[in-house]
Amino acid sequence: GTVGEFPELQGLMGRYLAQDEHIDGKVASAIEEHYKPKGAGDSVPTAPVSVAVALADKLDTLVGFWAINEKPTGSGDPYQLRRAALGVIRIVLENDLRVPLTDAIWHHMPRITQKTDGYVMPEIGVFYRHDAKTFEAEVDRVLSQGKGNWVKEFERLLPKYRSVFGGPTPLTNFFADRLKVYLKDKGARHDLIDAVFALGGQDDLALIVKRVEALDAFLKTDDGANLLAGVKRASNILAIEEKKDKVSFTGEPDGAHLVEPAERDLDAAIAKVKFDTKAAIDVENFAGAMRALSELRKPVDTFFEKVTVNDADPKLRLNRLKLLSEIRAATTAVADFSKISG
Repeated sequence: GTVGEFPELQGLMGRYLAQDEHIDGKVASAIEEHYKPKGAGDSVPTAPVSVAVALADKLDTLVGFWAINEKPTGSGDPYQLRRAALGVIRIVLENDLRVPLTDAIWHHMPRITQKTDGYVMPEIGVFYRHDAKTFEAEVDRVLSQGKGNWVKEFERLLPKYRSVFGGPTPLTNFFADRLKVYLKDKGARHDLIDAVFALGGQDDLALIVKRVEALDAFLKTDDGANLLAGVKRASNILAIEEKKDKVSFTGEPDGAHLVEPAERDLDAAIAKVKFDTKAAIDVENFAGAMRALSELRKPVDTFFEKVTVNDADPKLRLNRLKLLSEIRAATTAVADFSKISG
């Protein structure tokens, strides 16, 4: 009743009542803080119990509304879902937490559907996937093995799961959009955020931010700026030639047709950079991955200075176009450079 008269006391009154009942202080604080942050100027909870409850509350709200296909449209957001998503982002980042959102969403979906549809899906575990194609394959497999009413129930619910995971506006994309707004307010570049999200499977907010920060620092160096220009040049040539030939030039070049020193040097540099960037990323050393990537700058520049890509010899032309494709492949371990402006 008090909160009805004074909405700003939401949570605080709960803490007072809990303290009056001599409930554990951590629990009393969590009762108040699970609503936080209420806005951009509000603090985020930091105590473990409060953080856990605040995240659970917001994720439960978001997954529940997505399950019934209620999402913000334009400026309309009557249930303050954007604020809930921004709250999750701030809690995770300001506490430096590791929360893979895809797992969090998927593990919560069966709880939502059990309550809203009144039955338990016993084999829901097979659908915890990060790959939409794998997800569809598992769906088909389980449906083919299912029996009786369970199959009918699952078929009835399947559109809900697809809309959350693989639809045109899945919840993970909503978080991506909110993260872009948050990072833009912090001064980060939109195109760098797009370049990282374009890699796919990026749902760990803390790692996304660290990758964006490392990429931003790298592109401010001469090596970064020049490599970006070289990668874009390679991509533009590939786009033109692939459209003309109606084929993709992916795949490793043939060593026997690397006749110029510049192309042999580039091929060796690409192999080393691929190995070094993967090793750095595997231990979440994104600055190290950028340093490894910088080693491509000189051999890429020399290649374009010394080598004619569209050689009259079709074998040499094919091999050199594959080299350009390998340049693109080496950089996509870090980010999709095609999304970066400049």
